[in-house]
Amino acid sequence: MKLIDFDGLFDEKLAQYMSENKNKYNEKQWEDVIPKLYKKFGDTRIAKIGCTPKEYYARMTDTELVETLSAHLKEDVPVPDFLCNEIEARGEAETLLPLLESDDTQTVSYAVNLIGDNARAFDAYFKILIENRLDEEIRSDLADILRSRADEVKATALETYKKGKAQTYMLEILSRVVCPDEEIYTLLMNAFHNSDDSSVYAGYLAAYGDERALPALLRRIEDRSIGFVEFQELKYAIEALGGEYKEPRDFTADKDYLAIEAASIKAASEDENLRS
Repeated sequence: MKLIDFDGLFDEKLAQYMSENKNKYNEKQWEDVIPKLYKKFGDTRIAKIGCTPKEYYARMTDTELVETLSAHLKEDVPVPDFLCNEIEARGEAETLLPLLESDDTQTVSYAVNLIGDNARAFDAYFKILIENRLDEEIRSDLADILRSRADEVKATALETYKKGKAQTYMLEILSRVVCPDEEIYTLLMNAFHNSDDSSVYAGYLAAYGDERALPALLRRIEDRSIGFVEFQELKYAIEALGGEYKEPRDFTADKDYLAIEAASIKAASEDENLRS
């Protein structure tokens, strides 16, 4: 398959345009102008292919579009927005599903961005989480998608959790279930009680929104051995469920507290330097 580097062609035209108009715009204005020029380029007829970039992809079948996307990634040729936009506009998730089987992070990332929360991809998303495949960023994105449809995927998440697979991700998804479910509440509470660091699980209880968790959260926050980060997560969860905790605590010897304070001071100093 012969690929056309539309982004490369655009860069050539852009370089010429910028040279001819170098005094017309400042740097900030160029940031607004360039996307408009790129959009206009999509409707510009390219002599050597006899059509515009948008028309070039519009003439392809769904399968051809996905094959072209795969070839761009495999051959490291920049993927033009016009190709992705055409795939997205058709909403045909089925032809993109095989890309989710890839072990290449970039390929799967493109597929996920184009498929989004299409339910036909949910089984593949769960499979990636269960197999602990690809990097954490991709898996986190998939968990975000699934938790946004938590009530729809509840049964699969419960089944997966009970099998001991990807349990943290499954609890994250289940914590977003809207319809009350005693089994989910019990799982979230058990995970909270059995964890040495309750930070993550306190957040899940806050997201689930059952105020019955308040007494357990209040007991845990009284533990003087917990660190600053865990304390903050517990305090947030308590407040999210309608409770409050106002007792002063001293974390001046906590490494996480010190790191956050140092970063805050540095950011404030840099901001002051920018203003001066």
